[in-house]
Amino acid sequence: MIEEINLLGVYLPAALAWGVLAAVLVYLLRGWLQRLPAYRLLWHPSLLELALFVLLWWGLSALADGFLYRWFTT
Repeated sequence: MIEEINLLGVYLPAALAWGVLAAVLVYLLRGWLQRLPAYRLLWHPSLLELALFVLLWWGLSALADGFLYRWFTT
């Protein structure tokens, strides 16, 4: 399991790195989501963005754990 990422000599928690990446992806997807007609029918669009952030954070963490663990052990 990868717990820390060495970024230019500074060790960062992996969860922080994947969380920042997920936030950037949600920010980039926000414009595309707002163009959808169904987006205007939502009661609270921020909840959709929060759910998308959580799913992206989980997905990136799971993908990184599975992929990077195999990459570093070979």
